[in-house]
Amino acid sequence: MAPRTGVWFIGARGSVATTATVGALALTAGLAPRTGCVADLPEVAVAGPPGVDDLVIGGHDVVGDALPKRAEALAAGGVFGHELARAVHSGLVEVDGRIRPGITSHEGSQRDAIEQVSRDLAGFRAAHGLDRVVVIDVSTTEPPLELTPEHRDLDDLDRALAAGESPLPASGVYAYAALRAGCPFVAFTPSPGPRLPAIDQLARRTQLPWAGSDGKTGETLIKSALAPMFATRGLRVRSWASVNLLGGGDGQALADPVTAESKTRSKNTGLGSILGHPVDGPMHIDYLPDLGDWKTAWDHVSFEGFLGTGMSMQFTWQGCDSALAAPLVLDLARLVARAHRAGAVGAVEALGFFFKDPAGDGAHDLAGQWRALLDWCARIGSGERR
Repeated sequence: MAPRTGVWFIGARGSVATTATVGALALTAGLAPRTGCVADLPEVAVAGPPGVDDLVIGGHDVVGDALPKRAEALAAGGVFGHELARAVHSGLVEVDGRIRPGITSHEGSQRDAIEQVSRDLAGFRAAHGLDRVVVIDVSTTEPPLELTPEHRDLDDLDRALAAGESPLPASGVYAYAALRAGCPFVAFTPSPGPRLPAIDQLARRTQLPWAGSDGKTGETLIKSALAPMFATRGLRVRSWASVNLLGGGDGQALADPVTAESKTRSKNTGLGSILGHPVDGPMHIDYLPDLGDWKTAWDHVSFEGFLGTGMSMQFTWQGCDSALAAPLVLDLARLVARAHRAGAVGAVEALGFFFKDPAGDGAHDLAGQWRALLDWCARIGSGERR
């Protein structure tokens, strides 16, 4: 019998997790092609990740709408067809029965919350005879965090938690609980989570891998592919302005300028690194409820050519946020599970291909990240650690 891998979503009834769950059920039943599934490309599959049909899904969420209802709403918004939602209805009901109440900031201590999340994960693993469980944070983006001594050092953090203090953001509570429960972690949002130095120390102490952060699905994906063109042709980019319009829950959360700062920081991380010099890059993220689960980005690039000739490039990107993110979430669940089986510890830098703000010191350009991913897959597939 093939090893079974648990996928535990933080934000399990959100748009991304619901779409990923519908997708996993549809792929397992042979109802949909594997379009967008990187882990199924031959050069990545050589690593030997678990199959989609070996995944068992559960999760936490603070909202009560059942998965079938969320799937109906996404189908009404054009994310996938109503027929597909109906075809996987029984599977969605089954997964929904494995979703537990998420943590809230006003109930109990963080130490109690960590223990509860850890128990939920241990119970999920035991109930389904799972070889491992990968926890993936696809919850609402958190505001930027000012680091304190408790965030920087694991021993200081443990003392604070033992004293009944609450030093962690929710993403940190989930990451801490997952690692304590022996589960690898994926930060698919820009929230701090495992990137907090103390949590990274915990990952190393518990000998577990993590990956992050902030899934690269749209405009930033294009930037990481286009920016190297300017750099390798010796064309100097003067400015790169971006306007992003999005609806849905993510857009609503990012309507708060404090929360939006986390996203804009993440989106701006790689451009200067790729181009080799700082770039004036004003960026706006605006919430437009009418867009629903869809997003539009408009970019204006001003650049300088031979003899100082000024030129420009403009492009528009329109996409469905959940349909872009969902296959990557499944890819990461499978590849992080494979990294865990191979004995990887700490941030898996080779998975930077999937992120806007990749952990570690790897490349930001898409081609460089792709080469790093393929090298890692080949090593893992040949039996090497990490």
